[in-house]
Amino acid sequence: MIAAVDKDTCIGCGACPEFCPEVFKMEDDGLAVAYTNPVPSEVESAAKDAADGCPTDAIHVE
Repeated sequence: MIAAVDKDTCIGCGACPEFCPEVFKMEDDGLAVAYTNPVPSEVESAAKDAADGCPTDAIHVE
């Protein structure tokens, strides 16, 4: 599974690292980034939860 954050859509709410800190973090620009790819199998469910919980649908996992 690969995770990605659309920086044009991200509002920097910080929800994704709350759901899955193993894959997502906030950068100095205040926006999220998926820093672990591919997503480790043991956190795939949490990465999907982060995508589902994103208020702007900026996170894509596939």
